[in-house]
Amino acid sequence: MEDINLMQIVFYTLPALVIGIIAYYFFSSHLMNEEKMRYFLMRRETQKEAIPFKLQALERMTLFLERINPGNLLVRVKPYNDDKHDYENLLIQQIEKEFEHNLAQQIYVSDKCWQAIRATKNATISLIRKTNMSENVDSPDKLREVILTDLLDKNAPSHTGLAYIKKEAQTIM
Repeated sequence: MEDINLMQIVFYTLPALVIGIIAYYFFSSHLMNEEKMRYFLMRRETQKEAIPFKLQALERMTLFLERINPGNLLVRVKPYNDDKHDYENLLIQQIEKEFEHNLAQQIYVSDKCWQAIRATKNATISLIRKTNMSENVDSPDKLREVILTDLLDKNAPSHTGLAYIKKEAQTIM
């Protein structure tokens, strides 16, 4: 008689146990799906809010690269004396000042884009320094003339940086 009661208990509890395990599996998978959905919706909402900031940062960095473009920089910043080294330092100071003004924008652009912007800045400074070391350059006006003449033959470093910014803007939109 005890054997029958024990067998009956096993037969009654086994289906309940199986249903409990299946219910637990479905419930936990449902909760995981809900968590993933909440994360997805939250991320999508955050990205929607971040896109204007990213685009604004790209706009500011575009403006920065246009301002340090040697053609624009040399027209905007005039020499204040006849020393070519003073003019070189003034141009480099202007570039660094513009760069420091836009440092915070790096949190809104990708690392590769920021590296391209920094490389453009450094290439522009290098172009100015290299041109100033030339034997043909003996005055600030000659420095301006030689740099602008060189830019007629080749693109300014800022063209590369601008191309990268445009590429990043296309991926955002």
